[in-house]
Amino acid sequence: MSNEKIRFGIVGTGVISAFHIKALQQIEEVELVTICDIVEEKAKQYGDKYNLDWTTNYDKMINDQNIDVISVVVPSGLHADLGIKAANAGKHVVVEKPIDITLEKADALIEACKKNIVTLGVISQLRFYDSMLKVYEIVNSGKLGKVIQGDAYIKWYRSEEYYRSGGWRGTKKMDGGGAFMNQGVHYIDLLLSVMGSVKSVISKVKTVARNIEVEDIGMAMIEFNSGALGVIQASTAMYPGLPARLEIHGTKGTIIFEGEVIKLVDIEGEESYQKENVDAKGAANPSNIDVSPYVREYNDILSAIKENREPKVSGTEARKALELILAIYKSSELNKAVELPLRNE
Repeated sequence: MSNEKIRFGIVGTGVISAFHIKALQQIEEVELVTICDIVEEKAKQYGDKYNLDWTTNYDKMINDQNIDVISVVVPSGLHADLGIKAANAGKHVVVEKPIDITLEKADALIEACKKNIVTLGVISQLRFYDSMLKVYEIVNSGKLGKVIQGDAYIKWYRSEEYYRSGGWRGTKKMDGGGAFMNQGVHYIDLLLSVMGSVKSVISKVKTVARNIEVEDIGMAMIEFNSGALGVIQASTAMYPGLPARLEIHGTKGTIIFEGEVIKLVDIEGEESYQKENVDAKGAANPSNIDVSPYVREYNDILSAIKENREPKVSGTEARKALELILAIYKSSELNKAVELPLRNE
């Protein structure tokens, strides 16, 4: 690896790719070299816009000895396939959420990175907001008392045009799921990062508003291994789209993280804090996203590469949210509670 700059290539030119590019271009020790897409027009457009080399040949990019890390920002069902190829070429790998859409492929990616002794990071940027770091601090302090419930609510809106804008959106093959797998995964990851592992889930998901193969509404009730309970609601059919919300309840207090800020802290014996108005970032338009948490997560991944350690959101860590989402789908399909860990998935 270069002693001066850590050099990146990005594959994929969807909406979220721009956030990866903007984040990487803010990090002094990074040089973003190449953008790749199978559609020549898109690859050239991004290359020209961001002053990057561009290519339609992924194999050429991953075998470029001047590139150290590959960021995989393509439809979810291709994350592991392209990540494994990069790992086998000796590149460190960053993939967008979710890690993939099946546990088999996620595990294959994790194993490929281990085998090739390269770092694997999965983008879960909400963990890196100042406000979310404060949530962790308060929960870990014990001020909430015994944590008895953790809930996640993702009531967003995605139009028919959104799903038509990319041929992979809303498909089982490439999206892997809908409101839970694509949009809800962020807050499901946050919920698990606070509440810990899951014992069982019972759920129901449906498609009610859009002409897609996957769910646009659903609810799940969780039992955590700690004994706490939880509720997850996810939708892309709630006009006009509300701020996503994480609620953590203990015997001595409650903390609410909403729209990427702390909405409420109310702890027994302490003065309460409440924010009146919260912007619904990302609720109606996925382009309304703050790039700074991406910068922080990429900095953590870069530190992990240099220090030969796992990043905060490693492949193994990101797998947990995928497993829960797949359990939610399985419970809805079977119309009964499903225990974790999943087997034979």
